[in-house]
Amino acid sequence: MNSRKPIIVALDYPDERSALEMADRLDPSLCRVKVGKELFTAAGPHVVRELNARDFEVFLDLKFHDIPNTVAGACRAAARLKVWMLNVHASGGEAMLKAARAAIDAESHKPLLIAVTILTSLAEVDLKAIGFAGTALENVERLALLSQQAGLDGVVCSAAEAPGLRKVVARSFSLVTPGIRLPGDAAGDQSRVVTPQDALANGSDYLVIGRPITGAADPVAKLKEIQQLIASS
Repeated sequence: MNSRKPIIVALDYPDERSALEMADRLDPSLCRVKVGKELFTAAGPHVVRELNARDFEVFLDLKFHDIPNTVAGACRAAARLKVWMLNVHASGGEAMLKAARAAIDAESHKPLLIAVTILTSLAEVDLKAIGFAGTALENVERLALLSQQAGLDGVVCSAAEAPGLRKVVARSFSLVTPGIRLPGDAAGDQSRVVTPQDALANGSDYLVIGRPITGAADPVAKLKEIQQLIASS
């Protein structure tokens, strides 16, 4: 784990201006940032380049899920944007995961490649409704092992599943955890949430935190507060 910068701030904004205004209120020495589907669709690669120019390491959260050749091409394009991390859906299967790995390995800049297992917005009843047999943890572990075997660097998972995953994956295999909330925060659209301290204690390496930081009156002060909570736990 990169204990110096485990926090990834989610820039979940509808336009580049709003995202960059928030980035300008943050400190790249204290955190990394995430660019997701809405922002990337609105602003395109330019917003990634602008964040890189501000010395931010960017997690490109587009969750590629398609035929192997298409995903490989998307991963090549992301690597050439010099993102720090990108992700694909583990449910795309072994051939897709290996194609993504090979595409990145062929580039001079090699971002971390992680896979999405089960979305943290999905509760057990949702998994049953879409045809997943077994519990969320069983599905997460199966998809994480598939991703590790395909050569990926880690997975996105709920911190609630991290202890189980730590028993079956290598310690070098990164666990990236969204759904982080501070004590007393509303869960929002996340079904499986935990505090930053609990997430790291459970075995997570990186914490994706959005609204608790971006919605604060002083985002850097809130970021430092979370880091102090982590350090004191």
